Amino acid sequence: MSDTSVYERVLGDAIDGLDPGLQRYFGALSQGSVGAGHGVFAVAGSRLRALWPLWRLLAWRRVLFPEFGHGVPFTVVNTAQPDGSLTAVRTVAFGPRRRVMLDRMTVERGMLVDRIGRRGGLEVILDVTVERGALRLSSRRIGLRLGRVRVPLTRFAGVTVHERAACPAGTGARPVQAVDVRITMPMLGEVFRYAGTFTYAVVPVADPDAATP
Repeated sequence: MSDTSVYERVLGDAIDGLDPGLQRYFGALSQGSVGAGHGVFAVAGSRLRALWPLWRLLAWRRVLFPEFGHGVPFTVVNTAQPDGSLTAVRTVAFGPRRRVMLDRMTVERGMLVDRIGRRGGLEVILDVTVERGALRLSSRRIGLRLGRVRVPLTRFAGVTVHERAACPAGTGARPVQAVDVRITMPMLGEVFRYAGTFTYAVVPVADPDAATP
């Protein structure tokens, strides 16, 4: 298991410019621990009904979800893998229905590569920058892998992720951070978004608080 995170390997010394709370989130996880976050999305999903069939397909692939809502609870569990990659399991709760999003991040040729969904079928190469203590990810290339064939999708969609520190909930409380993920398409503009705040802590693997409910 690597003693540096995928983000540290891409950013180098630039990671020191992150807010201290974000440095914990994007830093390395020790063996026997996971990163567990719990929060609420102020907005989650897509208002464009014409694209809901696409989101349903991507939900089956554990990439996105077809629902839309406000005040949507979610969890995230980050796990460092022995090969140096980072996996994340995000669970979004629309009432009794749970949607799961999976991804696995690696560093290849100095670039951050995120393989999303079942078998990592959706591949996104990301540019990573630190901006005034926050982290910004933006898609450089997007492709769909079908066996050994890679179908380029960059001209059809773009992804941005903005992570920043938010105000603490109170003295002694876990730091709160904000996340804002947006998908845009030419001519249509923003077609999908989830944005909200959450608390995050590094906990032992066996800690029940770390488990996705």
